Amino acid sequence: MNNVGVAVTIAVLLVLPVAALWWWARRHRGMGSEADRATLRTLHEANRAARPLREGLTEASAERAVRSLRPLLTAPAVALSDGRSVLGWDGHGEEHRADVLAAAMTTFEDGRARVDRISCEDPGCRLRDVISVPLVVDGSVVGTLHAVVTMAGAPVIKATHEVADWVSGQLELAEVDRRRSGLVEAELRALRAQISPHFIYNALTTIAAFVRTDPDRARELLLEFADFTRYSFRRRGEYTALADELQAIEQYLTLERARFGDRLRVTLRIAPDCLTVMVPYLSLQPVVENAVRHGLEPKSGPGEIVVEALSDGADVRISVEDNGVGEDPERIQAALDGVAQADSVGLSNVDMRLRATFGEQYGLVVETAPGAGTRVLMHVPRFAARTHAADGATHYGG
Repeated sequence: MNNVGVAVTIAVLLVLPVAALWWWARRHRGMGSEADRATLRTLHEANRAARPLREGLTEASAERAVRSLRPLLTAPAVALSDGRSVLGWDGHGEEHRADVLAAAMTTFEDGRARVDRISCEDPGCRLRDVISVPLVVDGSVVGTLHAVVTMAGAPVIKATHEVADWVSGQLELAEVDRRRSGLVEAELRALRAQISPHFIYNALTTIAAFVRTDPDRARELLLEFADFTRYSFRRRGEYTALADELQAIEQYLTLERARFGDRLRVTLRIAPDCLTVMVPYLSLQPVVENAVRHGLEPKSGPGEIVVEALSDGADVRISVEDNGVGEDPERIQAALDGVAQADSVGLSNVDMRLRATFGEQYGLVVETAPGAGTRVLMHVPRFAARTHAADGATHYGG
């Protein structure tokens, strides 16, 4: 299982039991022993702290997380630091931030837990010790957790270590998410670089041919070309609605039909309830371009592409099929497995992004043979985890 699969599995195992137990507690107030209720309260606070920590260690996430970490430690004050500043503080004694920061800097530097004595001239101040424990991700110290207490006894020291280990786990999951997002973005940039030169050259050549013979048609094609390239090179959003992806395909095929004329026939069979499902950005257009470029372009006579999207239980099944020249299935599989290069535009890229986004079971399925055309199948969850569309807002699949 890859890092993304591990991250998703751990996150589900952590969050679902906590949510279920908290719900049970809310429904059954007054039931069970005090120890049971204390356990449920602890799980609830852990669940609340996990959410901001999964965003990484920042000032905003630390400020939110410490509010739930302090009840876990039952300490007068709890702080989080990145070794350069105190990012979040909850509880009494903020006048001791400088003491905590000094302890954080030493802990960050040597990677060792420590207990430091606070020198306080205020006779009413009960805070005397700072327990500092490093937060470690992939073997490196990324921050520190601090419990500011009256006396650093063995129980609170052990509890601080346990909570620090748990916080480190949440930050490690956040790092896995960050790396996955970076990998997907890098693959998306590579895809743009791969498909754009070929298509742009053909599109502009076709438009130029219409400039003298049919200026109105040339203007229409230029507008389609502008809209398509604007969509292809946009900067925001890893995901988009299927309807937007289909519109980009329509614009692409309008330009290709101008080049192929009657040789290219296109059929779309799209169930209306599938239009709002969220798909990875630029996941369909490369598959359609592959069908045109490697299926129909080498074919003598007319060719047809059929794009279909239908409900399939909790998923949406999307297929792109052409009656072109087909390809060697072993060669296509080798390309999808990353052990061989192929001319098939974007298929391995789309396959990787689907698996990274939804899980290994959501990779592409390619059915092809020489002379038999090609059919590319993909499934996307109808009710997927929340995704960020082009407008930057948060959306849910389905």
